[in-house]
Order: sequence, then structure tokens, then C-alpha cells
Amino acid sequence: MDQPVHPLKELFEQLGLPADAEAINRFIATHSPLPENITLSNAPFWTPAQAAFLREEFLEDADWIEIIDRLNVALRAKQA
Repeated sequence: MDQPVHPLKELFEQLGLPADAEAINRFIATHSPLPENITLSNAPFWTPAQAAFLREEFLEDADWIEIIDRLNVALRAKQA
């Protein structure tokens, strides 16, 4: 399987969030599970700029989409 064009660390950097592995894991744990009826870009924890970036990249099917989808899946998983 091909690696996403951008790693998760770069997505977090693009969103202006701490991007080390511990911070990413903490973010996902804090905001999971994201309810199925809320799109990723409409999640309440994004700033307007972050939400706009996610929405635009999704609509454009840009090279960020694979890693955005990976984050979406991670946020919807139930944490143990």
C-alpha cells in the first residue's frame, strides 16, 4: 500500500497543532469518538481556519485527502 503523500505530522503542522507523536495521540484520544453525524470539518474543536482547510482539501480531492481521511477514521474509532 502506498504511503499518503503527507504524513499525519505534516497535517497537524498545517493545522497549526502540536505535531509530535505524543501530541497527535493525545489529540485523537481527547476528541474521539467523533459522532458519525458530524463531518470532520464541522467538528466543534476546529478553529474556523482549520475547518475551512479541511473542507477545501476534501472538496478539491487534494493530495492531503488521504491523510485527512486517516485522521477522520482515527477520530471515529472508539478509544479503549
